[in-house]
Amino acid sequence: MTATLLLAAMWALAAAHGAPEEGKEAGMAGASADTHYIRITDDAGAGGYEAFPDVTRLRNGDLFCVFYAGYDHVSVPNESLPKGGRVCWIRSRDRGKTWTAPKILVDTDLDDRDPSVMQASDGTLICNFFTYVPPSQGKREDVNIYIIRSRDNGGTWEAEPQRIAPPPGITWACSSPILELPNGELILPLYFGQPGKPSKSGLVRSTDGGRTWGDFTVIDPDSDHEHDSEPHIIRLPDGRLFTTLRPCMCQSYSSDDGHTWTPPQRTGFEGHAPYHLVTRDGLLLCAHRLPHTALHISTDLGATWNGPFVIDNVGGAYPSMVELPDGVIFCVYYEEGAGSSIRATWFRARPAGIDFVKPQ
Repeated sequence: MTATLLLAAMWALAAAHGAPEEGKEAGMAGASADTHYIRITDDAGAGGYEAFPDVTRLRNGDLFCVFYAGYDHVSVPNESLPKGGRVCWIRSRDRGKTWTAPKILVDTDLDDRDPSVMQASDGTLICNFFTYVPPSQGKREDVNIYIIRSRDNGGTWEAEPQRIAPPPGITWACSSPILELPNGELILPLYFGQPGKPSKSGLVRSTDGGRTWGDFTVIDPDSDHEHDSEPHIIRLPDGRLFTTLRPCMCQSYSSDDGHTWTPPQRTGFEGHAPYHLVTRDGLLLCAHRLPHTALHISTDLGATWNGPFVIDNVGGAYPSMVELPDGVIFCVYYEEGAGSSIRATWFRARPAGIDFVKPQ
């Protein structure tokens, strides 16, 4: 499978939505009387198209959000944006109600996209993303995964990102954050393509804080799904690792820190770009695209699922969630279409649904 087919599923477009007035910090003023969301950023200076957000809660309580900024779903370098799409960041110190103005995290000479961010146990922030060069004008298509670090809570970042080289004959991309295991190892979920073969999901592992990466593991080596991509890996309360794979939303477990995985089984619902969270009450949440921006809830760590529960009627999705200290879930996602913005909402999850709340 070529990289074009590998990435095609990720780039299904939904209806266009307009953007609010630019240049303002986002707060509850971004939500009208008949909506439960706010727009937390709408223009990072790269063309007014914002997408693929990921949020994490820092140890100091800040919410730190990274996202893609460009002029379209794919923003290759052009005359008005000579370095193509970029990765930007914003920060909230009040549970997501207001946010700083966007700042550039990384902007290489290529289209930098699909960022995710996590904070390691030593306090280091690690952002992973990939660069994309489409096939055009005789140039070779190219996709590469990178990581970049901050050691001051995201205030400044390394000058140059670190490339994670794939094995020969493989083209790979990423869409979910790195997971730190209890033993200090880091695992990076990814998906990859090989000529003439279906796309697959897997991971690479670092035992030295991200300086080197290896131990390439395929999650579903025997599946024949047309697209098998965008894994998000979390650790369950019983110690197992859990993931779901786009688009069949087939789920798999690992009992040995990701070295081997159970054969993927269908969840019973379809979705794109899944993101998981286990709440303090033991509910396993799976947010995803389809229908619109939606959520499924499991009370038994994925054995059965309830839903879908629609979070919003926009179709960009690529959701990301954190649980606040009082049990409220803060969720970010994007709109899709011309002038796409990053949206956010707050809700409480229960076995049979969600209840939207306003931040206190």
